[in-house]
Amino acid sequence: MSDGRAGRRRGRPASAERVAGEPDARERILSSARTEFAERGYDKASVRAIARGAEVDAALVHHYFGTKEQVFTAAVEGAFAPAMGLPDLLLSGSREEWGEQLVGYIVRIWENALTREPLLAIVRSAMNNETAAAIFRALVTRRMVNRVAAKLDVPDAKLRVELAIAQMVGTAMLRYVIKLEPLASMPPEELVERLGPVVQRHLTG
Repeated sequence: MSDGRAGRRRGRPASAERVAGEPDARERILSSARTEFAERGYDKASVRAIARGAEVDAALVHHYFGTKEQVFTAAVEGAFAPAMGLPDLLLSGSREEWGEQLVGYIVRIWENALTREPLLAIVRSAMNNETAAAIFRALVTRRMVNRVAAKLDVPDAKLRVELAIAQMVGTAMLRYVIKLEPLASMPPEELVERLGPVVQRHLTG
């Protein structure tokens, strides 16, 4: 005689099964995770708090992502997604324009509040926790540094790309996090104009 649980995956509560059917449950979890990591940092964030923010059971968070480390990895990839097209943009254009293109692309991402806030959340966590930093570092290396460096065809290609990225991350921190003036109030167009040649020199100078 069936007890109504025959089709239920062992270890998953009925409420988790119900919410799992909602198309936006996974995105709510990721959104909650980014908020939790931004407000509490990697160390103090918890799967329970992430689940609470997404209005789901903690079991569903584990079902979709596994451990807290895996939730953070997914949140990083989601927040970093807007920048994933950068290597293709650079590699399809003229080498002489890479610096300006890179700066312009990144500035547009940071200027948009919808893409800026998730990135800030991830960067803050990475600055304060080695596990978070290692996840972020691996993503940047795999998705950006290695792909662009492979096309530079110079002995120190990887270092060049890392210096270019460091220039942009440092600028973003001063402009959007620390809000150092006059950098914080500089028009985006002027920022691209001033920073483009510096980044270009890192890449091809």
